[in-house]
Amino acid sequence: MQTKHKVIFDTDPGVDDAMALYFALAHPAIDVVGITTTFGNVYVEQATINALYLTRLAGRSIPVAQGVNIPLAKTPGLPPAFIHGADGLGNLPSRIAVGGQAETESAAEFIVQMARRHPGEITLVAVGPLGNLGLALKLEPQLPKLLKQVVLMAGAVDEPGNVSPVAEANVWNDPDAADLVFTAGWDLTMVGLDVTHKVVLPASFFAHLAQQHDHVAMHTLSHAVNFYANFYQSIRPDLGHACYGHDVLAFVWLVAPELFKTQTGRVRVAKEGIANGQTMMAKLAIPYPQAGWEADKPETRVCMEVDAAACARLIDATLASDWLLPALAQ
Repeated sequence: MQTKHKVIFDTDPGVDDAMALYFALAHPAIDVVGITTTFGNVYVEQATINALYLTRLAGRSIPVAQGVNIPLAKTPGLPPAFIHGADGLGNLPSRIAVGGQAETESAAEFIVQMARRHPGEITLVAVGPLGNLGLALKLEPQLPKLLKQVVLMAGAVDEPGNVSPVAEANVWNDPDAADLVFTAGWDLTMVGLDVTHKVVLPASFFAHLAQQHDHVAMHTLSHAVNFYANFYQSIRPDLGHACYGHDVLAFVWLVAPELFKTQTGRVRVAKEGIANGQTMMAKLAIPYPQAGWEADKPETRVCMEVDAAACARLIDATLASDWLLPALAQ
């Protein structure tokens, strides 16, 4: 029997975060042992509310630890309510009472405690700005040796950015934390815009799943995706009423890496100026005179190509499975 991936999910839910969370809860090879929240798509307080709500709505009680509310150094901006809704879930008309409370320790403390308790067992999947990982590294410099691996939905190498011509949103939101993470030395995989912009999921895909399950969790996700798809249709009408499968692809990589082609190289982040948030990858093994690219800098596995149709089939099959439980009562 396949050993499950024991996962801490670092997230800023967020519509695509909700897709990713439900894929992780539904997939038989993933065991979500904790959720840590960050600012990004919403303020961190709303991210925590959403993480508790989405998990308990699906009948799960999973520890949720609240994390950073601002970048490590950059001036914070405003959440993109026009993309995800002011509540992060497409401005839900109502919410049922499911209760739940965040853990007393911070996200960074939770990550460190779990890594120490389960050395070499925890995979950390991060799909928001990376401040929680940055702080956890400061608390425990040996964290890269304690975690099994780290998978990021972050960055772009060849693909244009989505918050500037060169920057992806998660990295751009906290470039200082991102550069810490890319240079920490763990087993690191970057699932960025180079592949996530190739996986387009129609809103009807999630409407069908909601109809099939007729469960409040999937109706909630379908509502959120509809709002999200409206935004994408306004800027990319060629996509139809659809959205990119950003965050869920981090989990698809975890369970089906054979669907991706990767390239390995050193990745650094521009932390200021007009290129703020750019993820730069050294593709050639040459001795650059520019500091920061020395041979002792760790390398990142970067997803560069993806079988988009196979990803969509896997996401559909996973979410269509019999995984939902009755929502937890308050």
